[in-house]
Amino acid sequence: MDRPIAVVTTQSDDAVSLVSLDEMRTLATVTVGGKPAGVAVDCIRRRAYVSSPEGGYVSVLDLEQAALDSRLQLGGGPLGIALAPDGRTLYVADWHGHRIHVIDTGVLQVRQTIPTGLSPSGLAVSPDGRLLASADRDSDQVSLFDTGSLERRAVISTGQRPFGLGFSPDGRWLITADVASDSATVIEVATERAAHRLQAGERPYGVAVAGRRIFVTNQYAGTVSVFDLDTFAPLATIETGEYPEGVDVAPDGRSVLVANWFDNTLSRIDVDTLKAVGEARTGSGPRAFGRFVLPCTTPMQ
Repeated sequence: MDRPIAVVTTQSDDAVSLVSLDEMRTLATVTVGGKPAGVAVDCIRRRAYVSSPEGGYVSVLDLEQAALDSRLQLGGGPLGIALAPDGRTLYVADWHGHRIHVIDTGVLQVRQTIPTGLSPSGLAVSPDGRLLASADRDSDQVSLFDTGSLERRAVISTGQRPFGLGFSPDGRWLITADVASDSATVIEVATERAAHRLQAGERPYGVAVAGRRIFVTNQYAGTVSVFDLDTFAPLATIETGEYPEGVDVAPDGRSVLVANWFDNTLSRIDVDTLKAVGEARTGSGPRAFGRFVLPCTTPMQ
């Protein structure tokens, strides 16, 4: 399966939909169980890692074979998930345990656990692989870790209930979607401080950056808010399917993909025109929480 695909977790049917981005249709369905939510694709080995919060485990998918390869039992509530750029280290947020599992992907074993704030949700690794960010939802903060030492180097206040987050391609900015304050917080990474607060739609969930533009999905509003990455001015509000959640960037960087949980669809939005230009049917309850598009260009391109 060497074509561009989206690896979309479909929580309501305990599965993952593999969606062709060329044809905008589902090519295969892989059952994983445990109400899957988070996903991180490995563009080097063409694998995907999927978190199952209710099952307490992470599944490894072989995307060439469109099949379940292996599984690692973690316990707790694994949710947010992120992969180092070299694919050797996987980070999994434990919502219930208020910690992050650091996993060696070569042997699929936990190497270490590190504490976070309350209810870590979204995770993101900086483009250079040196920083790991955790959205600590119930602490209204981001924890920032050095990936070499795994020591927490900063705690940064955000809006209320940060959930999804992501770095800009140049690593200068880290952006969170703040669910309870209908905002997005822009953190300047070098100074480790919140520099801007953007007004999003109702119940923002996920963040992606493409073409010097920030895209924030708004669950309750059924929209995506778009902001200019250079000026942080609002550019557009785009209607999507009902209850948009996960958002990621197409391999060519010219469109973003949005998973619509209540509509069972994956929407495509053109980065230049800021118009919805396509849609694919998925399994039931698509969430796609994380980086879910293969192949990858640069992180958060």
